[in-house]
Amino acid sequence: MSQIYEAIRSFWLPEQASTTAHVIDAPFMFILIASTIMLIGVTFYLFYLPWKYRRRSSADVPYPVKENHLLEMSWIVIPTILVFIVFFWGFKAHVDTVVAPADAYEVNVQGKKWLWQFNYNEGITTTNELVVPANRPVKLIMNSVDVLHSFYVPEFRIKHDVLPNRYSTVWFEAVRADTFQILCTEYCGTGHSVMGAKVIALGAQEWNEWVASGGGKGIQPGDSPVELGEALYTKNVCNTCHSIDGSSKVGPSFLGHWGETRNFVDGGSAVMDEDYTRESILYPAAHIVEDYQPVMPSYQGQLSDGEVYALIQYIKSINGADVPATFAEGGFGGDGDAGGADAADDAAADDAAADAPAAE
Repeated sequence: MSQIYEAIRSFWLPEQASTTAHVIDAPFMFILIASTIMLIGVTFYLFYLPWKYRRRSSADVPYPVKENHLLEMSWIVIPTILVFIVFFWGFKAHVDTVVAPADAYEVNVQGKKWLWQFNYNEGITTTNELVVPANRPVKLIMNSVDVLHSFYVPEFRIKHDVLPNRYSTVWFEAVRADTFQILCTEYCGTGHSVMGAKVIALGAQEWNEWVASGGGKGIQPGDSPVELGEALYTKNVCNTCHSIDGSSKVGPSFLGHWGETRNFVDGGSAVMDEDYTRESILYPAAHIVEDYQPVMPSYQGQLSDGEVYALIQYIKSINGADVPATFAEGGFGGDGDAGGADAADDAAADDAAADAPAAE
């Protein structure tokens, strides 16, 4: 019997990958099996009773119908009992998945059009990648910065609305180190279908190393900024709003505008160069291009200086501009933040030296 149950469950539901998945599966399977039995019974009598009590000849006279109190009570009492079972069972499942253990690790989740941002107590911020320790309770404190979203991980059986101007919570504990899909299950605009992310559950050692590295954002001098920028273009869902083929989406295309003058809704204008692009990434509401809406979120605090630099070089590369082959060539000697600061300091020092009078 258990094998039949598991076969039915696995047909309708994905694998269980959290400690509370079975809490959701049990009432789901009860509702499914009970509804199937009732459907079969009702369908059977829908055909059987008209056939049994059909009029066989013109001389047939129907008998007076008398009430059956036992039958009437049964179709009132039995459904009522089933409803109460589902209610209390479902309520317990809801409480079990919302009330997190006291020692749960907390992550702040922000939903925004059209990406998920995860903020950690250690000061780490990630986009569309929720990195968590396996075999440890994780509590998500969620809110939206714009419209209604819904956070759903099928293998964990957690699904909760993410609302603007308020917080909602849900928790889970991944039973193994693996990668799982995150979906937004509330229509939130034109980019709703691409608002996906993933949960990356790590073993204890890998988790500690990831936290110690600051989220694995280190940039090496020999890395290619264009390759990193191309990866960030997809990872940070820039492709949702900005195309690279010249077509217009929610935001202007990355292709075809480099070096051009961009006109703003406030009457101002600026040339699309490194400074303008950096400002647009970190402070997107500072200048709104004509014919577009101010819907882009800020990436300040989410991207290091090196990552912003890499995105700029990627945009330049698709427009045919010259770009450095490595971060070292572009003035970045190591990690994005440190290297960027060093490059800026070196540039400032060079300027000061150039302005100073030559020694006699």
